This record gives sequence, C-alpha cells and structure tokens, in this order.
Amino acid sequence: MADAPVIVVGAGAAGLATALHLAPLPVTVLTPASLGREAATGWAQGGLAAAVGPDDTPARHAADTEAVGGGLVDPAVARAVADAAPERIAWLDRLGTVFDRDDGGALALGLEAGHSRRRIVRAAGDGSGKAVLDALIAAVRAEPAITVREGAWAVRVLTGEAGVQGVALADGTVLPARAAVLACGGVGGLFAGTTTPLGACGQGLAMAARAGAGIRNAEFVQFHPTAMDLDADPLPLATEALRGEGVPLVDATGARVMARHPAGELAPRDAVARTVHECRAVGHAVYLDTPTQLGGDMPARFPRVTAACRAAGLDPVTRAIPVRPAAHFHIGGVAADLHGRTGVDGLYACGEAACTGLHGANRLASNGVIEGLATAPWVAEAIAASPPADARAPRAQVQPQAAADRAPLALRRLMERNCGPVRDGAGLAAAVDWLADRADRDDTALAALVIAEAARRRPETRGAHARRDAPDAEAIAGDSQLTLADVVPRSVGLEGCAA
Repeated sequence: MADAPVIVVGAGAAGLATALHLAPLPVTVLTPASLGREAATGWAQGGLAAAVGPDDTPARHAADTEAVGGGLVDPAVARAVADAAPERIAWLDRLGTVFDRDDGGALALGLEAGHSRRRIVRAAGDGSGKAVLDALIAAVRAEPAITVREGAWAVRVLTGEAGVQGVALADGTVLPARAAVLACGGVGGLFAGTTTPLGACGQGLAMAARAGAGIRNAEFVQFHPTAMDLDADPLPLATEALRGEGVPLVDATGARVMARHPAGELAPRDAVARTVHECRAVGHAVYLDTPTQLGGDMPARFPRVTAACRAAGLDPVTRAIPVRPAAHFHIGGVAADLHGRTGVDGLYACGEAACTGLHGANRLASNGVIEGLATAPWVAEAIAASPPADARAPRAQVQPQAAADRAPLALRRLMERNCGPVRDGAGLAAAVDWLADRADRDDTALAALVIAEAARRRPETRGAHARRDAPDAEAIAGDSQLTLADVVPRSVGLEGCAA
C-alpha cells in the first residue's frame, strides 16, 4: 500500500491544514458536504488566539490556557501550541487570509473571556472562521497532490495486523489508505441546542473507538453561554467578542447577571454558561444588551450577528439579544499526542476530534481553531516519517448503511436534558441505559454514550463538567479514558473494522 493516499476525514481548518502540510504525499480529503459547508471552522466568529501583541508573550498565552483549564491542561502542550500560534497566523496571512488591522497596519486584536491580553486575531469582524476556511480551500484546490471527495461520509476505519489499511464509506466503498487522519470535528449535533453544524455528531469518536483507540475526557463539553435564543436549529451564535467589547449580560430588568463574578462578563465560559443556565432555570431570561453598549455600531462591527438577529425579526441596534447556553465545542475527544498519534498504528486525530491535553477541563476562548492549525504540520511530519506498512490492501466488505449525518431528535433531547450544562448522577445513569441499548448499531448513540458514561464516572464539578449532586472539585485532577469495551462490553472484537 505504499502508493495509497493518506485519507483525511474532515474538511475544516485542522483537516485542510494537515492535507496541505502532507503534500506532496498523495492525500484524499473526505467531506460529507461540498467543500466549505458543514465545517464548524466556517462558523467561528471570535477569531484565533495568538500572542502577537507588543505586550504579550506565548508564555502568558499558555498561562491563561492553564488558568481556565480546571487543572487538566498539559503545560507542555499549552506552551507548544502557544509558541506555534504566531507563526501559524503568519502562514495564514501568506495563504491570503485578510486579517483585520488597525490604522497603522498592525493586527487588530480583540479581547475574550479568560485572556489577560488582547490577542484574538480576527478577519471580517465576526467572520473570522469563514475567512480562514476560504483561504485554506483555495490553497487545497491549487495543490495537485490533494484530492477532495465531496459527499463522502466515512463510517469505519479498517485495520489489520499492520494497523490502518483503509476507510469505509457509508455507500460501502472501501478506500485503501497509507494512514487515516480523523479531523471530523465535534459533538454539538448530539444536543438539542447547539451552535455547530448538525452533522457534528461524534463521527470521530465512534470511528476511533471501533478501531481500538481510546477516548479521553469525553465528559467535557463546552456550552457557549451566548447562543441566540431564537427559533432556529442550530442556534446562531452571539460571539464572545461582544462581551469583550463591553456588552453586558442582563436580565429583563437590566440588572447585570455576572455582577458578582470578579471577572464579570469575561469570566471563563463554564462560569458564564452556568450562570445563564441557572437564571433561565428559575424563569429569568438573559440578554446581551447590545443597544446600550454598541447601538448603531453593531452592523459594521458584528455583521454576522446583526444579520442573524434581523433574519429572526430582531434588530440588535435597538433590542437586546436573548441568549442561552448551547453545545459549542468538545473539549474531550480521541486521545492523541501533539503529532496526532492515537496508539493505533496509522490512525491519527487532530483538531476538535482530538484531545491533546491543551484544553483541560475548560477551553480558553479562541484556542480551538488555532490548535488545529498548530498541530497540522506536526501530524504531517509524523505520517511522513512513518513508512507505509507492508500489508495487503483491505479485503473487508462493508455493507452500505445510512450515513449518521444527523442524530435522532430523541437522542438530542436526551443529551440536552441529562448531559447539559448541569448534570446529576441519576440523569446520567438514565442516559447511559437508554444509549447503551442503541450504541452497537448507531454511531451517534455510541458517541453520546461515551460522553454520558465519562460524565457518570466523574462525581465532581470541574471546568465544563458540572454535577449538581457533586458541586465541588476533587483534590486531585485526573484525565478520564474510555475504550469501546468500557461502554459496550458485550461487543466482541471490532465488527466491521477488521480488514
């Protein structure tokens, strides 16, 4: 299989950047939709965190990452990513990303929750993700070593004695592979309230688990505190940059709901999300008071937020934006190191699909996209340095199946109710029971089960994982790790995965 391509599953920032760094090795990128659609990167509003300001350093960026991470951030990982971030911004600039700049031509830096300095690099105001994705797509389309297969839904990683041998698609097609990179995003689509594409329903977790990889810290799901509380699915996001520019969170009387927190609206996301959740749980709606702070400047400074509000019949120039917490980012994921290695030969993971130890128990704002960009060249280096296995092409026959591109509504409601911003043991146990009956035949149920079981096994409150029946953090922080056998013990082997 020396001539087989590296298969990258996913076409967001992490997947496309990895493909670009792999070239001139042959690469096939699989995306279930047309390139540029259904990638969470394109929806990112806030920007990319990088210590590029004159008063900032990578060491300070790493320290801020650790400070909000609930004791589970790997310091070496945080420093490596923070050190790499400025160069990755320069790389994007060379690719043609048009970043926002001040009158003197320097990068215009924003402030977001948990950051001690202005270090959020933005493009097109609140359209940073799309600007980055557009530049990556243009570079990928210009690279002859990269083939993009649109409309291709990967369902299994095929393995043999020598490791990864191929990837199976939902239509039964089997693609030989030198290596496979899971860069297929997060799990927001498993929840009834989400700011992510609905197709982000744990595909990477399920594929990795069935291939024998471990899943680390799956219980940590970040709920963004300011999804717009509108009649939409998924919910539009009101970027954290609004709060960075001084927009307060208020109740119906105009009182600030974060007044008691020392950091106010710029407290870490877990704290803000829980406060908003608790207010709503007792019947008090919460709003972003855009008219008072920004007023007529809203359309120019935050065009995407303004457009989403106006599409719903609300003008944020004159009316406050109703908000609620919603599933936004999976902090946990496929256990991987900074080179994407999972412990299964030939299987790599990066971006939101992976858990490298950068985010700990609570992700620092705007550290998501930059992580995928930082690790992409390291993943490519590891693959290039690993000679192709001397093994036959996969002979597995995979039956065509319905692509799990949307989670069932009943599952989404269960996860919202039992695995939301605040959980308890009884609700988690009920979720585990319901999901366990379906996980052996439904990848969305398997991904959800991994999250629920990991949450059930952590009887404490830490970072983004809050237990109303265990409100305190334990003295010693530790990572969680689950395998397929831990959550579906009746599974014998990895049916459908062996080549």
